[in-house]
Amino acid sequence: MKSNNLIPDFKFIKNNAEIYYYSDYFIKIQADRLLDGLFNEIEWRQNSIILFGKKHLLPRLEAWYGDNGVSYCYSGIKHKSTIWSANLLLVKNRIEKDLNYKFNSVLLNYYRTGIDSNGWHSDDEKELGINPIIASISLGSSRKFKMKHNTNKNDDSKIDVTLDHGSLLVMKGTTQHFWKHCIPKTKKIIKPRLNLTFRKVSV
Repeated sequence: MKSNNLIPDFKFIKNNAEIYYYSDYFIKIQADRLLDGLFNEIEWRQNSIILFGKKHLLPRLEAWYGDNGVSYCYSGIKHKSTIWSANLLLVKNRIEKDLNYKFNSVLLNYYRTGIDSNGWHSDDEKELGINPIIASISLGSSRKFKMKHNTNKNDDSKIDVTLDHGSLLVMKGTTQHFWKHCIPKTKKIIKPRLNLTFRKVSV
């Protein structure tokens, strides 16, 4: 992957990680329009998982869009793709041009309040390949994005990044094999947030 004239506000390339953050990838007026459009056009649903024999609703809403026939499975949840919306295609085309990389799907998460969250995990499912590239767009309220190395406990084995409205976060290389990430809960009263994680899934 070679970016076209993108200069990151933050980058971290060590300890088996390669991470880039661009705070104003979409300017505010563009990000506002995308946020409003996606809220209304996406087919949101609240999935559930089984933990210790009990069914639990995920603390967020989700949606899966992509090329025809692209599916994705994690935590026992099988996602079948809905065909791209106009706004998703707009974002996809821009990211692909800037990163010089083709994606065929996107997982969307809708965090309704600060109570909605995403626990520690890696995007390391076999459908994503050996060293997946994940491009993540954030829209709406800023949320803390935390990362930690699976085994290394040194001071530089943890990362905290605030993902702002209109920002882009890119993870690539061996990051998903050695690091986990999460969106923790917060007691702050905040407005909703949408997160779009573009991926290339093998079919």
